[in-house]
Amino acid sequence: MKKIAILICVSLLFTGCKEQSRENDVAIKSEIKRGYKTERIIDNLSNPWGMTWLPDGSMLITEKRGDIIHYKDGVKTMVENVPEVYNRGQGGLLDIEIHPNYKENPWIYFTYSSTEGDGNGGNTKLSRAMLLENKLINIQDLYKAYPNSTRGQHFGSRIEFDNDGYVYFSIGDRGQRDVNPQDINRDGGKIYRLYDDGKIPVSNPFVNEMNAKAAIFSYGHRNPQGMAKHPETGEIWIHEHGPKGGDEVNIVKRRANFGWPVISYGVNYSGTKFTEETEREGMEQPVYYWVPSIAPCGMTFVTSDKYPDWKGHLLVGSLKFNYVELLKLEGNKVVGREKIAEDIGRVRNVKQGPDGFIYIAVEGDGMYKIVPD
Repeated sequence: MKKIAILICVSLLFTGCKEQSRENDVAIKSEIKRGYKTERIIDNLSNPWGMTWLPDGSMLITEKRGDIIHYKDGVKTMVENVPEVYNRGQGGLLDIEIHPNYKENPWIYFTYSSTEGDGNGGNTKLSRAMLLENKLINIQDLYKAYPNSTRGQHFGSRIEFDNDGYVYFSIGDRGQRDVNPQDINRDGGKIYRLYDDGKIPVSNPFVNEMNAKAAIFSYGHRNPQGMAKHPETGEIWIHEHGPKGGDEVNIVKRRANFGWPVISYGVNYSGTKFTEETEREGMEQPVYYWVPSIAPCGMTFVTSDKYPDWKGHLLVGSLKFNYVELLKLEGNKVVGREKIAEDIGRVRNVKQGPDGFIYIAVEGDGMYKIVPD
């Protein structure tokens, strides 16, 4: 009986049902009918953090250590003139995205940890550049977070454009949860919004507040490492790491406070509590949260007809459990969970390409494509 009880507890811990609230009680299951295979298309990648596609179908991949790889027709070529990155802990060369109207505005946007400015260490920067003969040219710095810090935690960072052409990007709390996320006068723990040329929109929520960081769009975040535009509503969705438990999916809203670390469904890594609150008036509740944590990284909405059972739903990578999770949606509510590509490795990113296929970037391995049977 004792052995049976232990097995039941382990099962409950894995599904998260024991610790989740009734609103969030959605059990995970593995697919019974697989219906697809994973095919490695690029090998020998170290930490492939970001990926995007150029109009000719070739792929740009960032390596956290500071490289951009241009993958075309089966050949990997290193892009030249990439800015030096502060490669420490979770910092390095992070996300990459092209302008949504790339043919007329051939800009490539990327985030990375930079030592620019006073103080030791670094912080997250958003830049853009053009690509000419596999070399970055006309590099422009759009936003740099301050202050610099030698801490290795929580640089963020993902990039996404909305339907109006604004560029959004995330910066984590830089390991200073009690200082940065709730203070709009400080960078860190925020989602930012800019025009595509780096100018700050006058409609940003804190433009007219004294000493506030005018680029901030929402705050109270921990470490958002997933960002995607909803294909129907145009809303910007994110996910972010919780501590031990409490990873969240959120919909970004103007001026919204997402609560970190005042409210959380997680606890300290030691198991002790840092807050007694999971909700408070004036602070947003997540669309979904995970207990225990899956360590989410990368996300994409499935719009492709190649995956009819997944279409309209959300894919999220799991660093901790080495798979991709399918979150089944009804409107903005998560109603089901499934494991995709089990045991593939630490998933750093998952994204739907312009060809309609789903691509998975795996640390210490390579790039995979999900091919329907």
